[in-house]
Amino acid sequence: QVQLVESGGGLVQAGGSLRLSCAASGRSTISTYAMGWFRQAPGKEREFVGVIRRSGRTNYADSVKGRFTISRDNAKNTVYLQMNSLKPEDTAVYYCAADFLAGESAQSYRNWGQGTQVTVSS
Repeated sequence: QVQLVESGGGLVQAGGSLRLSCAASGRSTISTYAMGWFRQAPGKEREFVGVIRRSGRTNYADSVKGRFTISRDNAKNTVYLQMNSLKPEDTAVYYCAADFLAGESAQSYRNWGQGTQVTVSS
């Protein structure tokens, strides 16, 4: 089991940038997990943003491709979501998630953080 804590959310103007962090603690390091990012806007279902797999390969939702980048620092046991060129429609609570074999489906993750709010003003 792994505990996840997100940070870095806030209010930003459209076109701006934010970097979210997801700090992991527990028995295993993040290198043994697929680490996913998801978001949920009010009244909407939780949606996939991106994932960094154990191999280091990344995948992104089409809506964020080219604007968002996921990276990880194994020494700090932390995963990052760099968000550039933010749009008002990126406003949501952002969650990180971890599991050994997981991908783009939220159902494939058993470990979740508490979420961090990102608000993009127009």
